[in-house]
Amino acid sequence: MRSMFTNPVLIKELKLRFRAFKSFSGIMFYLLALSIFVFGFIFVSMEFNLSGFINSQESVLLFSLLTFVQLALTLFITPGMTAGSISSEREKQTLNILLTTAQSSFQIIFGKMSSSIVFLLLLLIAGLPIYSLVFLFGGVSPTQLLVIFAFLILTMLAIGSIGVMFSTILRKTILSMIVTYGSMLFLTGVTAFFFLISVRMNVSSTTGVTSPSIFAYFWGTINPIALMMTLISPEMLEEFYEVTKIHFPIWAGYLIFYSIVTVVCLFIAIKRLRVNMKKAR
Repeated sequence: MRSMFTNPVLIKELKLRFRAFKSFSGIMFYLLALSIFVFGFIFVSMEFNLSGFINSQESVLLFSLLTFVQLALTLFITPGMTAGSISSEREKQTLNILLTTAQSSFQIIFGKMSSSIVFLLLLLIAGLPIYSLVFLFGGVSPTQLLVIFAFLILTMLAIGSIGVMFSTILRKTILSMIVTYGSMLFLTGVTAFFFLISVRMNVSSTTGVTSPSIFAYFWGTINPIALMMTLISPEMLEEFYEVTKIHFPIWAGYLIFYSIVTVVCLFIAIKRLRVNMKKAR
């Protein structure tokens, strides 16, 4: 564990990333856009509310919108930051130099992925003061916020591991990004399509009764947007259980699936990192 945080690759990547002006300018513009959205929502809600205050329902709506903004940030920025971590080193012809150092394959992969994850965590943490405004109006508990952040971190790790794996396997950064974003499209859009088909096929054409469907439960469980909706709205969770007829916790299935995805992708990336170097020898 100590060697993870004294990893030279991780330290070097963190210094390069956090000393760059574009990193902090990106955080500044992100927080500026988020602040304009939140205060604009509060202003509009107070203008159209007869009481002049924001009620708990509007507070929950604001929290939901902010949560989906953070989810979109995770789904669309993480691939761009991790899909070129190894392939960019190969294109700059510095990967062989990195592989000849005393660093193990695990340290290189861990350092490359962790530097991107830490920056994304900084974005999430920087938005916490804006998130905290919803507690002033009620309707949202701190526990719910912690659960949302745990879900975002798990999703971030899984997507980061997918991006690093394709960056290790594929030689070109642009191709790695295309495949990684294609994986995100599959996990968000295609799984939702398969979920709807599974639900439709599970309904009996004669009686109209829905029987338990493992496929519908699986496609709904691995969809990040579906899980986010069930975490925000308990009514959506009950409706999901009613449709699939399976009452195993959806968050547990999501945790198991994406933990396996993270471990498998990192394992493949570590094993494939030095393949080309061994062939050259």
